[in-house]
Amino acid sequence: MKITTIGVDLAKNCIQLHGVDAQGHTVLKKRLGRDQVATFFIKLPPCLIGMEACGSAHHWARKLQEWGHTVKLMAPQFVKPYVKTNKNDMADAEAICEAVGRKNMRFVPIKSVEQQALLSLHRARQGFVKARTAQANQIRGLLAEYGIAVIQGIGHLVHDVPQLLADQSDAVPACFQQLIARLLDHLKELGTQIDALEQQIRRWHHDNQASCTLAQIPGIGPLTASALVASVGDARCFKNGRQMAAWLGLVPRQHSTGGKPGLLGISKRGDSYLRMLLIHGARSVVRTVLTRAEPTGTWLERLLIRRNRNIATVAQANKNARIAWALLAHQSEFRADHAFARSARPI
Repeated sequence: MKITTIGVDLAKNCIQLHGVDAQGHTVLKKRLGRDQVATFFIKLPPCLIGMEACGSAHHWARKLQEWGHTVKLMAPQFVKPYVKTNKNDMADAEAICEAVGRKNMRFVPIKSVEQQALLSLHRARQGFVKARTAQANQIRGLLAEYGIAVIQGIGHLVHDVPQLLADQSDAVPACFQQLIARLLDHLKELGTQIDALEQQIRRWHHDNQASCTLAQIPGIGPLTASALVASVGDARCFKNGRQMAAWLGLVPRQHSTGGKPGLLGISKRGDSYLRMLLIHGARSVVRTVLTRAEPTGTWLERLLIRRNRNIATVAQANKNARIAWALLAHQSEFRADHAFARSARPI
């Protein structure tokens, strides 16, 4: 029997396969080691292969496409309902095989090597940022045990702590001063790593036309623009801007029943890192509007009058995501006066 669809359950050292024919009958149940994958799929006639979008999935998807197969990735939460029994590799592969054949299934675009490399820079930088914050908090906590308080801001830690310790050298043991000096050196090294990675990201941003276009949107800078381009890839995989905003978790959760709609807070689905960048950028836009000397009657100003500041911030992030989709999907340039130009058209 000819295999038409295969579900692949990925793992580090072993890969479970479940294949069906055109009538949906099971014709393959096989477990492969990593070194057996290439031999098996190169000899296999082209077919549809489904996988969960997990670790190493994009790598294997690119390889399988090179070997002539059609590959589709799915979010694990969409595959879970198709698991019929207890969780194991064979049940997961069968569920993946069934889910990938559904007409209404949502699929994850396969990322290129360049996209994954740039996102790796973003993830590494974010890890260093978290480590620097944790290190700064540890230094503050240790200093507080000796009654030494430092002004907020990592810059104040680096510049003020040595002088504060020198002023209280009689009350603070020498071994503690050496410890704080070592921790400050570690804090500086983390800052150096963050700056180096950020420079790499900025160089990539300046060389990418799509990323430079997104950076023209108020509230989106080089970091957010490059992360959006690398994560989204082809924006045309989204039907519209709202679908992309929903993918980022920037739309309300629904709890509706009996024809009665119920909207809650934002869903917070999707990539939390991207959502954080968009919301931080929106906060800067809101802050600029609030400190403006004279109101100009913009959409955001009117929203801030009737809604909470945090709600307006998320709304601005949602709007920026939709604008980003429009620019990427239609490959157009950002125009700040676009809304006014559209309203001025003759009816």
